[in-house]
Amino acid sequence: QVQLVESGGGLVQAGGSLRLSCAASGLTFSWYPAGWFRQAPGKEREFISAITWSGGSTTYADSVRGRFTISRDNAENAVYLRMNSLKPEDTAVYYCAIKRTRFGDDRTYTNAVDYVYWGQGTQVTVSS
Repeated sequence: QVQLVESGGGLVQAGGSLRLSCAASGLTFSWYPAGWFRQAPGKEREFISAITWSGGSTTYADSVRGRFTISRDNAENAVYLRMNSLKPEDTAVYYCAIKRTRFGDDRTYTNAVDYVYWGQGTQVTVSS
């Protein structure tokens, strides 16, 4: 059974930083692209960042580029999201996701419908 478990969310002041972690189990994590999304109350789920299976390529939404950094450790079956210079508009539930695709697919994916496996989410609240 595939499980993704996010952690690291919390309450932080504007300008602060957080590091989200997503631990994966039940699949060969290192084979698959991963992504982070977020959803604020009353809004649709929004793409944040994605990373290839190797970690060699990353993609970011314009709203977070330069502030957030995605990374992964395939030996630890984990993907991370380092968030700096946080703003109140970053407040949302953050989700990690895994796209199940062919081995060696060296692309990043920005559309939520491409992802098969999702975590339960972790709340990030940024106060002004």
